[in-house]
Amino acid sequence: MKHPAKQWVDYHVWANQRIINRLKELPEGVYHQEIQSVFPSISEVMVHMYVTDVLWLDVMSGQDREETMTRARRTSEETKGKGLEELEKLFADLSVKYRDFLDSQEDLDRPLLLEHPQAGRLKTRLSQAVLHVVNHGTYHRGNITAMLRQQGHAGVMTDFVAYLYEAGEKTQPFGLG
Repeated sequence: MKHPAKQWVDYHVWANQRIINRLKELPEGVYHQEIQSVFPSISEVMVHMYVTDVLWLDVMSGQDREETMTRARRTSEETKGKGLEELEKLFADLSVKYRDFLDSQEDLDRPLLLEHPQAGRLKTRLSQAVLHVVNHGTYHRGNITAMLRQQGHAGVMTDFVAYLYEAGEKTQPFGLG
């Protein structure tokens, strides 16, 4: 049976792609249109999600905190203003890195010491850090759905259960036998 952390990453990748596919269906201006919301535009939410996913992969990989923060700032500047197709490619490449990283780990529940710039140090598990990444993405996919509705467009379902149905796990809810 696949470790839940790997399933969560698969769900995260699936849900992000669902959002991207929905955005591709809409008029081109919707992605960059400035609106008064949680973020100034959907494109800025997408960049934030990508940069955060990059940052957390570095953290989970044990990268130096200062190097991680420097890379996050650089990545933010490099991705700011990118088109949806360019960001889609970046997300796809990053999903491969996440899967490769998780596949290389002997113990996905191993202890992990996090050092957050505002919250401080936290002892947790690698799998819990993965869940945080997925939860962060879920939160911002919800922002995007609300922003689409503000602009008069429907969102797209990205619920975990929808992923399970599409992934063919209807007969084994939540991966249980």
